[in-house]
Amino acid sequence: MSSSAERPSPGGSSPDSPSGGSAALNPKVIGISIAAAVGGFLFGFDTSVINGAVNALSDEFSLGAGLTGFAVSSALIGCAVGAWFTGGLANRFGRVPVMVIAAVLFFASAVGSGLAVGVWDLIAWRLLGGLGVGAASVIAPAYIAEVAPAKYRGRLGSLQQLAIVLGIFTALLSNALLADVAGGSAEQLWLGVDAWRWMFMIEAVPAAIYGIMALRLPESPRYLVGKGDLDKASKILYDFTGELDVNLKIDQIRTSLEQEQRETFRDLLGERFGLRPIVWIGILLSLFQQLVGINVIFYYSTTLWQSVGFDESQALLTSTITSVMNIVATILAILLVDKVGRRIMLLVGSAGMTVSLGLMAFAFSFGQVTGGDTVSLDQPWSGLALVGANAFVMFFGTTWGPLVWVLLGEIFPNRIRASALAVAAAAQWAANFAVSTTFPALSEIGLTFAYGLYAAFALLSFVFVYLQVPETKDRELEDMDDLQLGRADKSRSS
Repeated sequence: MSSSAERPSPGGSSPDSPSGGSAALNPKVIGISIAAAVGGFLFGFDTSVINGAVNALSDEFSLGAGLTGFAVSSALIGCAVGAWFTGGLANRFGRVPVMVIAAVLFFASAVGSGLAVGVWDLIAWRLLGGLGVGAASVIAPAYIAEVAPAKYRGRLGSLQQLAIVLGIFTALLSNALLADVAGGSAEQLWLGVDAWRWMFMIEAVPAAIYGIMALRLPESPRYLVGKGDLDKASKILYDFTGELDVNLKIDQIRTSLEQEQRETFRDLLGERFGLRPIVWIGILLSLFQQLVGINVIFYYSTTLWQSVGFDESQALLTSTITSVMNIVATILAILLVDKVGRRIMLLVGSAGMTVSLGLMAFAFSFGQVTGGDTVSLDQPWSGLALVGANAFVMFFGTTWGPLVWVLLGEIFPNRIRASALAVAAAAQWAANFAVSTTFPALSEIGLTFAYGLYAAFALLSFVFVYLQVPETKDRELEDMDDLQLGRADKSRSS
């Protein structure tokens, strides 16, 4: 007999949880969700830390513009590859072992990048770190969705995005502090090692913490049920998730998983357009999250702020302030997501991003080219561009930033979740790479054209959400079936 039979089983379901889950949020599930989201912190840190080192490493290795750009964006290739293969690894070995692997990759990349002797081994170490980022981008939302009660899943799932933006902020702040102490990113700091190298190596500290925390996490109960370990799954559901009727929950999970005995990428295939409709929804959510150009703000923000009249130090300070705004926006999203719902928030976000990006495109139409290809703006257009950029960050940070990760963790049926999330995350990293590498070329055509293009994608994202994205608020993961996620449910926004 499974240990679930020994757990309290009231025999009925609470109003707030169809499976009989506890109405109160168990502090233990908050703790393990935060621990899992540390992978998101490293995700944000790793992808942003190179910003402060670009000029110094370019001078150190005598790089041209093309190779410098590739060194900056090379990690994104590793991200796409890591995301693609994580689903299969998670299904075979479990969610927790994949987190440990990601932590090892982060640690090795941090140390290796800091000790790089040439640009090509730096790129190799950055690719290795990208594999860790890709793995973390898949496994954290999947794990949190699988341990969180339905009533609080949106809030807990948003911890991933909060961790990402905290990682971005910490990377920017540590870069600024290290450069300030050394007197410049190319100057020597501790042990005769240049500051830009310490910028990379400092990531080894949170990587080690992540690995230690991951080793102490319980495995996903849904993974354990799939492997037949019902005793351990029952204990985790009761002790961590707060399920009162674990027998009923185990039965629901088993019914969901038994529809397919073994998950493979072949299970993602559908009759039309190659993939199941729900998989396409996940892919398009991922693509639109990047195609609106959010990472242009974070990767090229210094140039943007200098174009509106700031000097370099003011531009760096403003970039840091923008990252703080992103943190505040994400916290606001956490407070709203389980009350308002996913669908309405995405629609508001799409509308707000369309308007704010349109303002930026309009403002830069009055820009003047000064000194090479630099674009400068006079008042009032510089102020309008500043307002538009910050409004864009706020609309994205309260909606599309965190909610896409929440939806990717919950919209897929149990039997295809890890593989489908891996495909969607790989698409997201590919889009990130495309947007990041094409912005310089687009800006040469004109910043009005670049931001106008991102505004067009924001408008398309509104149409996509309105027509295709279902509301998943308060749904149990076992109810996430392709047929049930139809148009009839799209009106459920509360």
